[in-house]
Amino acid sequence: MFLVVFRNRKRADLDSAAYQAEAERMETLARQQPGYLSFKSYTAEDGEVIALSEWVDEASARAWGRLAEHRAAQQRGRDAYYQDYTLFACDDPRIHSFRAAVAPVQPSSART
Repeated sequence: MFLVVFRNRKRADLDSAAYQAEAERMETLARQQPGYLSFKSYTAEDGEVIALSEWVDEASARAWGRLAEHRAAQQRGRDAYYQDYTLFACDDPRIHSFRAAVAPVQPSSART
């Protein structure tokens, strides 16, 4: 798996409607790309956004990055949407996971 983490802050003069339309179009387009696995985005209380995309491999992620329509959106992002951003890319990340085998038991004080 290849993981891409995109941390960003939007500009104060952001055209929210234009940005939202662009973001939705890029997510739809990304889902159609070979090697796409998933995408999620989270916004912190201070306004910073962290977007995570997972790809089958580095070649798939790089192909997405080079797609002409995505390149044009990247340029619009630099010109009109982002105050700043940092992109992190990681090939074969070390993954740890946990899943409870049964539903958690509520503490006795929370039971009805």
